[in-house]
Amino acid sequence: MGIIYGYVRVSTREQNESRQMLAMGRAQVPRENIFVDKQSGKDFQRPMYRAMLRKLRPDDVLYIKSIDRLGRDYEEVLEQWRVLTKEKKVDIVVLDMPILDTRRGKDLLGTLIADLVLALLSYVSENERSNIRSRQKEGIEAAKLRGVQFGRPEKPLPENFGQILDRWTGKEISAAEAASLCNVTRATFYRKLKKIEE
Repeated sequence: MGIIYGYVRVSTREQNESRQMLAMGRAQVPRENIFVDKQSGKDFQRPMYRAMLRKLRPDDVLYIKSIDRLGRDYEEVLEQWRVLTKEKKVDIVVLDMPILDTRRGKDLLGTLIADLVLALLSYVSENERSNIRSRQKEGIEAAKLRGVQFGRPEKPLPENFGQILDRWTGKEISAAEAASLCNVTRATFYRKLKKIEE
């Protein structure tokens, strides 16, 4: 058996990886061999994943907490699984899915079962992500219909906006100067003018 490694991923810097780190500790993965990315799983262009890939050698063992920590894109997860197990010749252990332990069942049937389970789980993971995006879009549309405003509230115009506008239309000041006096960007100044005209 080669070296034991672990891979941990959370989607954002604000998320906490402690749950996955505890699982790695229980699996006795040496802390110095755990690679942690705080990045979306939409692709595999993650710095720590790439660094880990360069370190892996045949007969090494890679632990991950769950298949969605490896990635979220169905086809890319399958491709990375192939790269890891066939090209790199490492074993993968998915801690929350014991059937996805390539150290066991090295025969044709064991490999077939692991590949089928992986394909199914990857599909379910991607399908769930697609459903989340769809529900999110529907929720935003429903909120907009109810009059919910998204984004930062608009800055109110200064009390002397009328005077600034008169100076700008009278060509006393430029649009940039008018925007500065209103404490907004030039684009916002023009947008406010357009709204007033409508």
